[in-house]
Parts: sequence; structure tokens; C-alpha cells
Amino acid sequence: MITHNLGYPRIGSKRELKRASEQYWAGTITKEELALVSRQIRTQNWKIQQNAGIELIPSNDFSLYDHVLDTSLMLGAIPERYHVLIDGISSKELDIYFAMARGVQKEGVDIVASEMTKWFDTNYHYIVPEFVKNQKFYRYSEKAIIEFEEAKQLGILTKPVLVGPVSYLLLGKEKEEGFSRIDLLDQLLPVYIDILQDLESRGATWVQLDEPFLVMDLTQKEREAFEVAYQKIRKALPHLKILLATYFECSGENIHTTVALPVDCIHLDLVRCPSQLSDILAIDSFVASEKFLSLGLVDGRNIWKNDFTKSLRFIENAVTVLGENRVLLAPSCSLLHSPCDLDLEKNEAVLSLEIKNWMAFAKQKLSEVVVLSKLSGASTFAEYTNQLLENQQAVESRKVSALIHRPAVKQRVASVQKADFSREKSFAERQAIQLKTLNLPLFPTTTIGSFPQTADVRQLRARYKKGEISHENYVKQIEDAIALSIEWQEEIGLDVLVHGEFERNDMVEYFGEQLSGYVFTQNGWVQSYGSRCVKPPVIYGDVERPVPMTVQWSTFAQSKTQKYVKGMLTGPITILQWSFVRDDQPRKDTAYQIALAIRDEVVDLEKEGIKIIQIDEPAIREGLPLRKANAEAYLNWAVNAFRLSASGVRNETQIHTHMCYSEFNDIIEHIAALDADVITIETSRSQMELLDAFAEFKYPNEIGPGVYDIHSPRVPSVTEMEILLKKALEVIPARNLWVNPDCGLKTRHWEETEKALKNMVAASENLRELHGSTQSVADYDGFSL
Repeated sequence: MITHNLGYPRIGSKRELKRASEQYWAGTITKEELALVSRQIRTQNWKIQQNAGIELIPSNDFSLYDHVLDTSLMLGAIPERYHVLIDGISSKELDIYFAMARGVQKEGVDIVASEMTKWFDTNYHYIVPEFVKNQKFYRYSEKAIIEFEEAKQLGILTKPVLVGPVSYLLLGKEKEEGFSRIDLLDQLLPVYIDILQDLESRGATWVQLDEPFLVMDLTQKEREAFEVAYQKIRKALPHLKILLATYFECSGENIHTTVALPVDCIHLDLVRCPSQLSDILAIDSFVASEKFLSLGLVDGRNIWKNDFTKSLRFIENAVTVLGENRVLLAPSCSLLHSPCDLDLEKNEAVLSLEIKNWMAFAKQKLSEVVVLSKLSGASTFAEYTNQLLENQQAVESRKVSALIHRPAVKQRVASVQKADFSREKSFAERQAIQLKTLNLPLFPTTTIGSFPQTADVRQLRARYKKGEISHENYVKQIEDAIALSIEWQEEIGLDVLVHGEFERNDMVEYFGEQLSGYVFTQNGWVQSYGSRCVKPPVIYGDVERPVPMTVQWSTFAQSKTQKYVKGMLTGPITILQWSFVRDDQPRKDTAYQIALAIRDEVVDLEKEGIKIIQIDEPAIREGLPLRKANAEAYLNWAVNAFRLSASGVRNETQIHTHMCYSEFNDIIEHIAALDADVITIETSRSQMELLDAFAEFKYPNEIGPGVYDIHSPRVPSVTEMEILLKKALEVIPARNLWVNPDCGLKTRHWEETEKALKNMVAASENLRELHGSTQSVADYDGFSL
């Protein structure tokens, strides 16, 4: 029985890649030094997998920023605006790569970054491929070849991993009308085939082609595209073993398409969809074939130990039908979504031994795959009996531990009434009240919440956690930072202010630290995008709020100004989605527990005089099931969780929410059902395209479409922002339009933040002048320019 892995975390066990990338962008290390760190991480990853006993080890799963962006460069799919970097100031592949990821603004060149969105239902972001009607593909980046050869030099024959050709096209976006991106398949396939032939000529015996779209709702044309693609690949490469990887959902009706493809092995995610094992074993043509079946049994997206007894039943069922030689064992998906190594968690005061014993990170998950392989073999079973017993004891102890269950919390959720999900009055009635109460100017300016987290701020929090400074000293220094930020916001002319979130390490971790039922890690980092890593807290038990979490900071900030300061909270669905969540109860129940905790905070903020409260929900789209048939149930309880958190306040209190990097077309009714008074969204990279869904739906509430991209260091001009605002005014009534960045400014530097926000305020003021109005939005009835 062959063991293999679909992909390993690329950030380094101690976030070495993050530090090296940011140093390279800052100009403090060279390209060669960045390459050295990258090679060291890849070597370490390959050795870890080799030492664990994994037989088919992946290569090309490493990335400096994003594997979809890697694929675009591999295929020469470089949008025209970046060609100046090829033909002009530079011919360096790395310059083009990072320009597509982050934008570029230097040496007379000013180019916006490519659009970024979520990778299926994860918190990982990928760079969206851009296609035009006469798109040309050609071999450009040799990364996949280079890394395969690099591993060979270490004596490791890897299984190169590529995003499959059909999924690559479906991950992209048409940038002009009159064609479908799937029609580009004929131009794309020769490049794929050329690369695969090169890998085979260099000694590759297996390749892994990831086709996650085979778990999505597909059109007949898309299904046919898979058939055409793999028939041509097989014809050109009759001897290369192809492992086709699907994950994150059930294959559903696509299982027959998948089974019919001329590949050597099919990987199924049996964590997210256990039933598809019986589905594929019931297909006579598959059983009668010689194809391998890869069982994705170890959860690549959560941190709990594998239930060996349960997994062994799946293995037994597969082996009984197919025989041991046709079964492969693997994690459910790439371990990109898991922290690196549980062995790095050495502080029992942070993570107790009892709870740590319930967990497995990426390195430990590799061992679980290997142990499952050994346990399923009769000749070696006795040798691994102790591991089985230890595993089952850990799995069973988590189910019954007194740490997990709080009867009062469960009772509170059970007692929630229908009225708890709704505000007293409709939005139209609330808006009339809020316009007069708040008396804001037309096109009010604000930010999404956080300001740059300087090294001084991070060091202050670290010193406080280590006990090096007193609580009083810490509070004083945070208050000083807040006071300065309030003064600065007033100086540049923002209308609705924020306190800056200097006390927060992360928008989810900060709240998790103050809620019961949570535990934390020291090194449980996971990549979100590029160099941005998050350390998801762990929900292991029932959740409640013992004490107020943000009231102290928000009320202090409000005391420093006559302008309104927003209370800043993270919403229940985002806290749920961006945590590692317990799997012993429905996610809905956990979401409602969190919602009630946030509701308590919202009510307390209002009592202390905070008139505007933002409850961020950037992850609500992310949690959407990949199959439409499963979406409605999730959306109903997700919307209800937000409404439960927000509906305890008076009509005068304005509730904001924020969402970023999401497509809204298919869920716009549910976005409206959130009933937030103001929604702020990411729109700058898409040039306001995301507003189309709101316009077609005639979204009634107020909207703040982001007018500049905070994930890029470039500073957009006043004119650039005005153009975007005028586009927004084509579909949004003027009285409903807010002006703000795409997202929080935590990852930016102060210099670029100041320039960008000053330009944003100027753009808003220019728009007011064009309307011939500096009056209150409450007195303005115009629709657009």
C-alpha cells in the first residue's frame, strides 16, 4: 500500500519564508538570499516527508507567493500590463511574479496587482488568472522542472504537482467579452503536455494533477473539457503515471466523469465526503480497471488526531474490493492548510498537555498516514498496536473531557427566540433615523479598522505577554497609540474614525483569547496569502464571553474626539471559519455560541455610547458549501448567526459589516438578509466589477466599495480613486455610498498609508464638490453624477 502526500506547508516551520520575502521586498536581502531560504525550506520539507516514510513525496508544491500564480507564469499567462517588465525596465521573472501579486510602483512604472480571491472554501487566497479572447500560452517559468531536479540531487524522486489544466482555466476570469475561458483549452494543452514530457524525460514516474473543480457543479461543456484534456494528455504520455487529485467535497454526479478519465489514480477526500468511497467502489468499470484509488483519510484542514479505527474501516473496505496493491493512503488534501509541527508547541501554559494530546499538525499527519498503512498490513499490525491504542485513547478522551462541555452555554443557545434575530425596525426606517442622528457628510470616509502594526507595537504586545512590563504601563502605551491615531485621522479629515486595533495580534485570535472554549498555539501558523500568515485559535469546547473584550479601547478612543469612532468586532462566522473548530457538534451550534458572545459585546459598546459598530464577516462567503444543493442550509444559519450578534441594539445604532475577496452574485440575497446598515467590500482589484451583483439585485442598504487595494504597497492617485467612485455612483445612490479602502491597514507601512488615505479623502471631497454639495447626506436626495 503506497503512502503519498498532496502538498506540504511552504512557509517554513518558523515562518522563514515570510521573513525572507518581506526582507526582499524591502530591499534588505538579495534575490539570491531569498532563493537560498527557499531552497532550505524545500529541502527541509522533503527530508521531513522522507523521514516520516512517505513514498511519493510532492515537488512544485512550494511557492514564493501562490501556486496558481506559479502556474500562470509557467504557462506564460502574463497580462499585457506587465509586459513592460518583460520588454522594458526588467526581464527578471521574479519582478514580474511579485508585480502580478502585489503591484509595482517604481522607476516610472505604476501597475496594479492582479485580482485575488479565496481558494474554494478555505482562507487561502490565490491570484486570479486573467484571460483574453486570443490568449497565447507558452513555457515561461521553469519552476516545476527546477524543483524536480533539485529534489533529485538530494536523492529524492518526487511526484511533481501541477494545477490541472481544466481547473486552471476555471480558476481564472475572462477580461474581455465574446469568449469562454474553457474555450482556451486547445491552446493551453500543448504547453502542459510539453512540460509533462520534459518531467518524464528527467525521470518522473508519477505526476499529480490537481483538479478540484471535479467536486463542483459543472456544465456539460466543462465535463467534456475534462474528457478532451485527459485523452490528449494520455495519448501524448502513455507511460507516465497520472494521479488525479480531487478534494474539499463530494464528486457527486462528476464521479462517473472522473472514473472514465484515462488516468492511473484517483484521489478522493474522504474527510469532507466519506460516502464517495462506496460510490466509486460501486462503479463496476472502475473496479474492473487497473486504476489505483487514493484514500484521503487524514484531515488536511483541521488539527485533530485521526480516528484510526474509523480510517481502518475505510481501508478495509477499499482493499476488500480492489486489493492492497491498488490502494494509496494520503491526507485529504494538501497540508498547506495545516500548521507545520506540533513538536514546536513546548509551552504547557499556552497549550496544555491534555489538549495537545488531541492534536496533529502537518508533520504528525504524515506519521498518521504511514501508521495507517502499517496497521492495515497483517504482518506489521502487532508492531503498531501501541500507536493504535494511544491514538484511540486520545480520540475518546476528547469526546468526554470536562473541559469541553458547559451546560449553561448550551442552554442559552437552546433558549434563543425568533425575535433575537431581528432589529426592531426595517432598514429604510433605521436609515432615516440614523441619517439625522449621525448627521454625516455626503460620501463619508472611513477605514476598515486596523492601522499599521509597527515593530514597536508588536514588541510592546510581546513584552506584555512575557510579563516584562506591567499592565498599567501596557495600557498607557496602547492608549497613547490610540490617541495619536485619533488625532492623525482628524488632521487628514476622515469622517468616521477607528481606534487602530494596536492591542490586537489578529482579528480572530484576539477575540479567541478572551472567550472560553478556546486554546492557542505558539507556532501554529498557516499561510493566508503571500507572506501573510495567520495563527488560527482552536475551538475545543463550548464558547462564551466571560468579560467585555473591546469596550475599554473603544470608549477611550471615543473620549478623544467629537467625531464618531467605530466599535470594531469580528463576526461569528469569521471567528468560526478562521479557527480550527471542534468536530464533535454541528458547526451551526458553535456559530450560535460565538454569536451570543459577540451580541453581549455589541450591547455593551452601545451602552457605553458607541454609535457605530462594525462586525466584520469576511469569511461568510468562504464557508459556503461548494455544491449549490448544500448552500441554502449553511447560508440560513450563517445569516442568522450574524443577525443574532447584531440585533440587540437600538435603531439609532448603525451596524457595519465588512467582506473581502468574495464573489457575491450567487449569495446576494443572503448578503442583503444580514440586514447590516452599511457593508464595506473589496472592489478595487476588480475595478468595481463586484458591484454588479449589488446593482442587479438593487441592494437597498449603504455600501462602501473599496477604492484602493491595501494588499499592495502602491499608492493610488486621487484621480484613480475618483474614477472608481464614479463607477460606483453609476449603480449606488449617492446617499448610500461610503468611501473606504478595501480592507484593514495592519500589514501596510505608515508612509504609504498616510499618502493613500489623504488621496482617498481628497477624492471624496472632490466628489462632494462635483455634486455641488457639502451638506449632510441626510439632506441629499440625488442618485448619481
